[in-house]
Amino acid sequence: MASLDVRALGTRIGFGLSRELWLIEAGVFLNMLGYGGVLPFEIIYLHDGRGFSLGVAGLVIGAITGIAVVVSPAAGLLIDRFGARLTAIAAGVALAAGYSGLAFAHTPAEAFAAAACAGAGNGALSPSQTTLLTTLAAPDMRHRVTAVSRVAGNAGIGIGGALGGLVAAHGLTGFVTLFLANAVSYLVYVAVLAAVVRESPRQAPVRGGYRLMLRDRAFIHLAVADVAMIAVGWGVFSWLLPPFARNQIGLSTPLIGLLLLANALTVVVAQIPVARFAEGRRRALTMALAGALFCAACLLVEVADARRAIAYAVLVTAVIAAGVGECLHTTALTPLVAELAPVRLRGRYMAVVGLCFWIGLAAAPTGGTALLSLSPTATFAVAAGVALAAAVSMLRLERRLPEAARLTPRRHG
Repeated sequence: MASLDVRALGTRIGFGLSRELWLIEAGVFLNMLGYGGVLPFEIIYLHDGRGFSLGVAGLVIGAITGIAVVVSPAAGLLIDRFGARLTAIAAGVALAAGYSGLAFAHTPAEAFAAAACAGAGNGALSPSQTTLLTTLAAPDMRHRVTAVSRVAGNAGIGIGGALGGLVAAHGLTGFVTLFLANAVSYLVYVAVLAAVVRESPRQAPVRGGYRLMLRDRAFIHLAVADVAMIAVGWGVFSWLLPPFARNQIGLSTPLIGLLLLANALTVVVAQIPVARFAEGRRRALTMALAGALFCAACLLVEVADARRAIAYAVLVTAVIAAGVGECLHTTALTPLVAELAPVRLRGRYMAVVGLCFWIGLAAAPTGGTALLSLSPTATFAVAAGVALAAAVSMLRLERRLPEAARLTPRRHG
């Protein structure tokens, strides 16, 4: 009886994840720890450390994202053909090579070549990693695996950014150290995948995979609504809130940094409780609630503009609400995509979801900054409207979902 109690306690502490899944999640944390160390300093390094103009430095870093968008659909084909594990390993090696190249890039041509390598890896790693985790996890565990990945990723980026600031203070030597440490973190992740993961045998490839996917009306409906959710919940609060807080409210840069920290900490603290909360509840309703929170957060920004005396407290509340919305949306999204996708097309489905993320992120700064310069009030009103429309769309999605995919499974322990 005592041994059973100990085993049950261990399962509860482990959130029901297997040893294999926990090792992968540890790899995700180390991977994001290294990436978090370089993320705030990529342009600063190329400009201050290597003497590139700000324009060229921005283009180099932008190329990483741009190539990731282009590569993402092809990554879906590779995942379904060669398996998520091998694709993730190749992506990790490409990222390690790319960031090592950036560490030693002395000319723009060298930097662009390294960025192309890193971008290709970036475009393949996210969908292959998501496919691998959802494949290894039982259907009733996918929302928990997603939650742990989110916590690991956000904690890694947050801690990495803090440590990176200390290392970057040493100038060029510090920058080079950060980029090489990031490359090493990808190789450690690759080693974890190679050593501990045993993927199921691959099935025969499917002809016309993307054409088949485009006929899945439920998935296309979900993907379109997801772009809107990402554009507001992630893009607006990452790219538009900081300049609004600086120029419209007059906040200092340290206070703006604390807003972003509050959002990241909310995800770390709330993600697992939100995953438990979602169990036994409708996935479409969970994502609609996320959209409602994004809408409310945008309206709170409007309140902060009107009530300057309490503006900072209101903005903190807004970013916390957006963080909880992120937790709700991701808890339902990835497991639902895994349920909708035929096994032999799961890589393509995950690649399209990854593409939706990049498109949503790009939409906010691309379309929102021009509107922000004309009317900050209108910017967040439009964002609130987009979030509300996405929430309504998520509610309408439910009737298109298969009965078995509508609820987040309830897991005991």
